[in-house]
Amino acid sequence: MLIYALYFAFGCYGLGLLFNLWRIARGPDSADRILALDTIVINVIALLVLYGIWRGTTIYFEAAMLAAMVGFVSTVAYCRFILRGDIIE
Repeated sequence: MLIYALYFAFGCYGLGLLFNLWRIARGPDSADRILALDTIVINVIALLVLYGIWRGTTIYFEAAMLAAMVGFVSTVAYCRFILRGDIIE
């Protein structure tokens, strides 16, 4: 039964990734694209955790933590670049 729930979750998060890619391609401004990129990072984290559950190993949970840290820093850097024109003052 757990395997069916994992397949369903993989499908939902995969569909969410496709919708976010559509938002990046068709976003009316850069703020929508930034939010879509941040949501893609969240979906990738969820997919890594689900894959770790499916495989039964903990290495993917550590990879999800690394993706979360890199995703946060990249979102902040991109927002600062959009607002100020540079990242480092």
